[in-house]
Amino acid sequence: MDRLIYTAMTGANAAAHRQAVMSNNLANASTNGFRAELSTFRAVPIQGEGLATRAFSLEATAGHLDTAGPAQQTGRDLDAMAQGNSWFAVQGLDGTEAYTRNGSFEVSPQGSLMTSTGLTVLSDGGAPITLPAGASVSLGADGTLSAKTGNQPATNVGRLKMVTPDAQDPLKRGTDGLFRATSGDPLPSSATARLSTGVLEGSNVNAVETMVSMIQTARQFEVQMRLLQNAETNDKSASQLLNLQG
Repeated sequence: MDRLIYTAMTGANAAAHRQAVMSNNLANASTNGFRAELSTFRAVPIQGEGLATRAFSLEATAGHLDTAGPAQQTGRDLDAMAQGNSWFAVQGLDGTEAYTRNGSFEVSPQGSLMTSTGLTVLSDGGAPITLPAGASVSLGADGTLSAKTGNQPATNVGRLKMVTPDAQDPLKRGTDGLFRATSGDPLPSSATARLSTGVLEGSNVNAVETMVSMIQTARQFEVQMRLLQNAETNDKSASQLLNLQG
């Protein structure tokens, strides 16, 4: 059997994985604060007998597109967009501290501050934020939360935890779509992080570019499939020649 099928198989797997990543990106083109996932691969030369030009395609370390999405004006008091490289701290479904750029906040019936996806928003002390019942809540530029009940003056009820990762401990995307520090430890609250209210950050996925890349990847997958078919044809021809000689 020609070893070509193994090299072609790795190329097909790489194209299929890339297609899955881009499909997920395209599906989240309208998700607030979504960061496009990157898919990269490297060629690994095959050691041993055979042509030196043959190489396996293996997945390399990939990250995310770290550019801000477009600002979308909403005028809503509990909509916020983190400025620069700042992120909002939330509690993931696994109970660990995680980070997101989705600043669409809501108050639950129990008075807890949540994201629009149902995640608990954390304060700068790392604890859930509880708001007075029936209060009108507003956000300050530094993440400070103010609550006003009836004709009473507004009171400070806490501050959002916002973090600013650096090169020593960058963020890494988890399987749940949230980001966490590479070290696994919670990042410290940033006193200089700022946000804009009444604005939401959109997805940084370029839908047109992603669709073009998906078409290109589909063609690459077809090329790998043709290589497998050629290998099968060559094996059949070789078998027929051996039968004639026998």
